[in-house]
Amino acid sequence: MSGSGDNQGGRGRTGGDSGGQRGGSGGGSQRGSGRGNGGPRDSSNRNAKGRERNRAAQRSFTDSAPSQRTRRADPARLVAFEVLRAVAAADAYANLVLPARIRHHGLDKRDAGFATELSYGALRGQGTYDAILARCVDRPLDQLDPAILDALRLGVHQLLAMRVPAHAALDQTVGLARAVIGAGPSALINAVLRKVAANTLEEWLELLTGGETDETKVASLRHAHPEWIVRAMRQSLVAHGRPASEINDLLEADNAAPVVNLVALPGIGSLDEALENGAAPGELVEGSALSSGGDLGRLASVREGSTRVQDVGSQLVARAMAAVDLVGRRSAGDDDGVDTKHDGEAWLDLCAGPGGKAALLGALASQRGATLLANEPAPHRAKLVSQALSAVPRDTWQVRTGDGRDVGTEKPEVFDRVLVDVPCSGLGALRRRPESRWRRTPKDLADLGPLQRELLKSALAAVRPGGVVAYVTCSPHPAETTAVVADALRKRDDLELLEAGEVLDSVSLTGNLGAGHESTAQLWPHVHGTDAMFLALIRKKP
Repeated sequence: MSGSGDNQGGRGRTGGDSGGQRGGSGGGSQRGSGRGNGGPRDSSNRNAKGRERNRAAQRSFTDSAPSQRTRRADPARLVAFEVLRAVAAADAYANLVLPARIRHHGLDKRDAGFATELSYGALRGQGTYDAILARCVDRPLDQLDPAILDALRLGVHQLLAMRVPAHAALDQTVGLARAVIGAGPSALINAVLRKVAANTLEEWLELLTGGETDETKVASLRHAHPEWIVRAMRQSLVAHGRPASEINDLLEADNAAPVVNLVALPGIGSLDEALENGAAPGELVEGSALSSGGDLGRLASVREGSTRVQDVGSQLVARAMAAVDLVGRRSAGDDDGVDTKHDGEAWLDLCAGPGGKAALLGALASQRGATLLANEPAPHRAKLVSQALSAVPRDTWQVRTGDGRDVGTEKPEVFDRVLVDVPCSGLGALRRRPESRWRRTPKDLADLGPLQRELLKSALAAVRPGGVVAYVTCSPHPAETTAVVADALRKRDDLELLEAGEVLDSVSLTGNLGAGHESTAQLWPHVHGTDAMFLALIRKKP
């Protein structure tokens, strides 16, 4: 399991009284001298396999009783604790809670990086860390106070996957608990974390998986994914033409800290400011950049919305929808309630919230004399769509607040291009939403299927003959991708599936993404460095 947290806020610190050496991605290759005190080890403690045992005695744990240790909460660790509590108690999303807590506590760049790595790393590794804790706690974990369990998870991540000295990880976790939970749990946390510290992460994984013959269970523990997701991802690889043997690479990619992708809205924004502040030009798609991290809100171009944070996979599928060839055109005099300029095309983003793809499509539409209708059913998300589009000329776009399933009936055969980025399980974005893997269940796939089919049906009704619908999900699971598309094609004889892989290649700087399979296309974190975006391009025959 990768211990790496999302380090977009910066990394690295030598931290005095607040926790010793900080930072680093925490992966196995960076573990080592940063663990413990980094001093020489007595080779007599190695076993027959050359692995060290009983190393806790060599570590410089403080000899103070818990009551004599730190009584305050280190601000960076407090932020991480508050994020875990919000995720567990309020079903919050870490990527939304974390920036607000960092600002609230006034963390500098280095502390923000530490808090980000600790928060995301503890959330990603939760399943594996809980399996380790179950070996060290004298009662079932569900009988622990949830706040204590979250504090323990933070301590485990520091001990096993970050370059934090063991004594600092233990002392600061106990101090955090005393400050925010109370003095009572300090002895328990102290005792449990001492047991955890007796082994490295690799040694714990060997203990957990020793003698286990079920490859799915082993992968689940080693890569911190629920077993059902391991099976689903293996199935997804095969369904999209890739070997099942890539499963470990895919799971490892899910655990890697994602690089922040930027996009300059075509004809509106510029990457110059981002590049001057350390970003690197993107290698997959025009107008993109990879951020070096930090607070992107400090960039004027980001604040004004002309440059936006958007995964390059999302950029590619939006550009593909805008680039695919159409057949014929709408009648110039159609009175369909959709404003167009210069008798241009009419585009529809059927599920637009929160507005990332809509902003890119709006900018592309403006360049081409087209117009965009962005639909979003939730009023608060519709407001986010309007905000995302604010940098795009106002006569280019409209926002509709309503159920996307009604658009096909209200505006039949009106639009030249339709993007339907349906609500899905989000299995393709687990690296960006570390808590999602523990929230999702197989039932979610079954529950979302009918909605996905109804939205695609509405999109197909709304597109004109000769026009194209782009069906998109941030999930590679066949139940949400190829099965939905196959059902739509099976029920109608006026539809044809275009070669989505070829269109993606045409909008990529590489020209050869290798994402196509049986006319659809699937991007992958471990292959393309993107979220696992699925794309099908469906033309309504003229």
